[in-house]
Amino acid sequence: MTLPDISYTLRTASPAKTRAEAVVVGVGTGAKDVEVTIGAEDVKAAYGRKWRGMLATLGVSGKAGEVTRLPAGGEIGAQLLVLVGLGKADADGTYSADAVRRAAGAAARSVPNATSVAVALPADTPELVRAVTEGYLLGGYTYTAYKSGKSGGESKGPSDVAILSAIARRTDAVTAFEEAQILAQAVAGTREWVNVPPADLTPPVFADAIEHVAGLVDGVETTVYDEKQLAELGCGGILAVGMGSEARPRLVELTYSPDDARGHIALVGKGITFDSGGLTIKPGNSMSTMKSDMAGAAAVAQATFAIARLGLPVKVSAFVPMAENMVSGSSYRPGDVVTHYGGTTVEVSNMDAEGRMILADALARATEVSPDVIIDVATLTGHMVAALGDKVSGVLGSEEIVERVLAAADVAGEQMWPMPIPEWMDERIRSSKVADLNQHDWIRWGGGLYAAAFLREFTGGLPWAHLDIAGPSFNSGGASGHQTPGGTGVAVATLVDYVREMATDQ
Repeated sequence: MTLPDISYTLRTASPAKTRAEAVVVGVGTGAKDVEVTIGAEDVKAAYGRKWRGMLATLGVSGKAGEVTRLPAGGEIGAQLLVLVGLGKADADGTYSADAVRRAAGAAARSVPNATSVAVALPADTPELVRAVTEGYLLGGYTYTAYKSGKSGGESKGPSDVAILSAIARRTDAVTAFEEAQILAQAVAGTREWVNVPPADLTPPVFADAIEHVAGLVDGVETTVYDEKQLAELGCGGILAVGMGSEARPRLVELTYSPDDARGHIALVGKGITFDSGGLTIKPGNSMSTMKSDMAGAAAVAQATFAIARLGLPVKVSAFVPMAENMVSGSSYRPGDVVTHYGGTTVEVSNMDAEGRMILADALARATEVSPDVIIDVATLTGHMVAALGDKVSGVLGSEEIVERVLAAADVAGEQMWPMPIPEWMDERIRSSKVADLNQHDWIRWGGGLYAAAFLREFTGGLPWAHLDIAGPSFNSGGASGHQTPGGTGVAVATLVDYVREMATDQ
């Protein structure tokens, strides 16, 4: 299970009259005073003259992320009133979907002891209905697979959650509500896989897990290649990286082919289930979160499942290469030359630049299905984290595709930023004296751009974008908004919204 077993409904009820144990309303930072957001007006009216003084006494400011809980006191039907800050409204007095999504996530963690909750955050458009629903579901996600139950302090949480909206009876609002739940499940499923300890999610186990979920999704077909079949195919990059581990590498390929497909997208995700750095071994403290080095693979697989469950009329071909990058007598070495799928040879020099090695094989295979576009997702480089921090993904590739990815990310509420692939990177990636390409050149600057230029060599000139999610894929800190500790599920929503937009192309 990836999300708590909660019954969600979309209703038009007044938050002041609801009989839920807890009611959540939004407040914002006004020019002179704390403002209530759309959906909360009835609650403010119920308290009358007490409202302003009560908020002042409690120190409520309305700033984003602020949560205040207080006994309702009989003025409203609920027993507990939860005020969630959304910050300052936009110039037109409304709140963005991002602000609402984050507030809903904070709200989900503020009512652990209530059995029923009514959420009255701004939800007067389908986009905001989606934001409230996604935010609440994802903000309440917790990873409990390894909890023994002896630590105490954990509550059962609500069994019923009502999203209150004035447009709850509209068809487009109901659709947004239902689709948001499918997307949230996919994001949570990605988080779940990323959070599994690496000893328990080796490439064979991960491949089995994806195949199992695919079997539950109508219309998705799965093919899994083991190490012997990978050798027959000539996937030298996947095999080279996996040589040092007792857990053999895998390649999982997923296909979703709706009868009314209006386009075809190939998705490729990096699946390094644990990255020690290989013979170019990482410092110990740099390995602590390396179970997340398969976040791109998890995102691609779960996005494919969500697209199928949503019934989007776009064909999806997903390629998920998997390996564990370990140290042993059979590890691949600096100076080795690897022949990738399709025949391109690569001289390797940095065993900790393994992601591009497995992606190269998968990208080359992706070109053979002749998609309209290829998008790869990978926790690829520390350089991108240095450039953009741990909250923003870098997007590189064909200009038009990069622009469309950024537009999809904006709708999805994920922070992404365009990065260049300068022409002079071609000279760097071709600097090997013994092979077609050089995997890595140890020049300190522009490593993330170098990696993208390397990957581009395996895309067959097709429209393509590369999402480097090394920073945002794992949250090592505390919960914030709808993001919880551990795997974040980044890129799933962006991929789904990209495909949703593809479905409208004529």
